[in-house]
Amino acid sequence: MELPVNPFKASLNGTTRYGCWAGFGTAYAAEILATTGFDWLLIDGEHAPNPVPSILAQLQAVAAYSSAPVVRAVNHDPALIKQLLDIGTQTLMIPMVDTAEQAEALVRATRFPPHGFRGVGGGLTRATRWDAVPDYIQTAHQELTLIAQVESRQAIDNVEAIAATDGIDAVFVGPADLSTGVGHVGNPGHEDVQAMIRHALKATKDAGKAAGILAPAEEDAKRYAEWGFDFIAVGIDISLLRQAAMQTIARYKADAPQANSSRTY
Repeated sequence: MELPVNPFKASLNGTTRYGCWAGFGTAYAAEILATTGFDWLLIDGEHAPNPVPSILAQLQAVAAYSSAPVVRAVNHDPALIKQLLDIGTQTLMIPMVDTAEQAEALVRATRFPPHGFRGVGGGLTRATRWDAVPDYIQTAHQELTLIAQVESRQAIDNVEAIAATDGIDAVFVGPADLSTGVGHVGNPGHEDVQAMIRHALKATKDAGKAAGILAPAEEDAKRYAEWGFDFIAVGIDISLLRQAAMQTIARYKADAPQANSSRTY
């Protein structure tokens, strides 16, 4: 058996790809999202209640569909990264990458020796199709996409070096943490934050890497697409459910809470 192709990596061809955050932590909800036409789905292990078994279930649930899965780890823990790769994650996003040194350590955690220190699971792992991929150790990195998330002033200051790190395939801007960290809480549209986002985009493109961002507000998403971001998360499943539910009940109850579909992140 050949190494499975990474559909997310294959889709990065210069056309903006639109995705959705999958935060419910269930395979059932993730599979519903996978049927709706999003190019990619972010299975969130940082802020959603998503331990390794539920991430595995979601990877299995969406495998039959065209929406490419991206998994976000909770932190930089090499042991957790190993587990996520072993269950078949091929596109991995790591939050809070602030320096090139951190980026380099993350690359090593995803590579087998001599290029890194990832442990060999062999026939125990879904990634190898339980030893059906004979040259997995030699070829796994070819279908891996490693995304560094930059979401602090320090990360923006170091974004050129982060993006230039060999083995980092993409940089993803986190507007909520970035705006909060630089003193513009809840206002990623502030001109200073927007300048930082443009700076991160330019640095990433100059390094020949793909750039992504979270933008649930339509006007933000369209602006970032015009700027040249390669992949944009334009929805969050939990927010979409809440907004739709509030809009529905508001048609029948005058005192129902009002949905806020323009909130930015």
